[in-house]
Amino acid sequence: MTTIKAYGSMAPENALEPLDIKRRDVGETDVKIDILYCGVCHSDIHTARNEWGGAKYPVVPGHEIIGRVVSVGGDVSNFKEGDLVGVGCMVDSCQTCNSCKNNLEQFCENGATFTYGSADQHIKGQQTYGGYSTMVVVDKEFVLRVPENIDPAGAAPLLCAGITTWSPLRHWNVKKGDKVGVVGLGGLGHMGVKFAHALGAEVVMITTSPEKGNDAKELGADDVLISTNQEDMAKHAASFDFILNTIPVGHKMDPYIQLLKIDATMVIVGAVEPLEPFHGGGLIMGRKRVAGSLIGGIKETQEMLDFCGEHNIVSDIEMINMQDINTAYDRVVKSDVKYRFVIDMKSLK
Repeated sequence: MTTIKAYGSMAPENALEPLDIKRRDVGETDVKIDILYCGVCHSDIHTARNEWGGAKYPVVPGHEIIGRVVSVGGDVSNFKEGDLVGVGCMVDSCQTCNSCKNNLEQFCENGATFTYGSADQHIKGQQTYGGYSTMVVVDKEFVLRVPENIDPAGAAPLLCAGITTWSPLRHWNVKKGDKVGVVGLGGLGHMGVKFAHALGAEVVMITTSPEKGNDAKELGADDVLISTNQEDMAKHAASFDFILNTIPVGHKMDPYIQLLKIDATMVIVGAVEPLEPFHGGGLIMGRKRVAGSLIGGIKETQEMLDFCGEHNIVSDIEMINMQDINTAYDRVVKSDVKYRFVIDMKSLK
């Protein structure tokens, strides 16, 4: 066991503060990673403040980890010292259930082990601690190779925001020529725009904020639709092949359902809370679908990273030091960031 520096919360009402945590020694199938950067996800805030309930303290958040390999176990042949790697939202799963065998570890039927806040499968009585720390030890099956040609700091949010938007675009086979709507231009939405554009789709940013239009077009949107403009919404009715809905709170669904073509799908990736009731007729009259999507499995996440390397895609970020994390949390809650904070973990060492 090794004691390392970290930042975490000791209680839901507490600010994050320096603390020490223990990491396991490197096992035969393990990869030891020196953490360079860690993205700040809104999920970190929800968990640290116990807004979803069930948090176990101390909480050390962080599941958008980029680092360099410093050592590997004897049974590891696909990673070596110096490799640029990433760790996302999971660090273990059973690897035996149908979901795991089908590369859907995020839906592990025996419960995936998440990067923080899950029971640690290797240290009895300890929970997992995330990337707000100097180092992590992870099983090789949950380590991802990061292309060397992309900005490593900007790559950090790809491990959550990136795969959260990439997975539904791929699962629903978004392709060149499709008309794709992206609702909301935040940490998730800006990645959805970038990916849909790179896949060759006609991308329409759907927002309530006209001032976000120029930003959306710089990110790759072909058009901007102001959802409060009833005349423009009517012009786009029944014209979208796919809509990626990244709104993080409960909201009215009917206006967006009306935008879908026959047999088209809207996927919810942002609102982990109750949605407002919507009229069933909007789905029935057009055989439309409303679906949900989580993150992706390890194979799919690696495919996303490879795609990012081919197309030079990273997140738009603002870099912070570890000591600024509490201010950053408050700014995230106020939507005062374009579009993700990333912590320079050298500031913790």
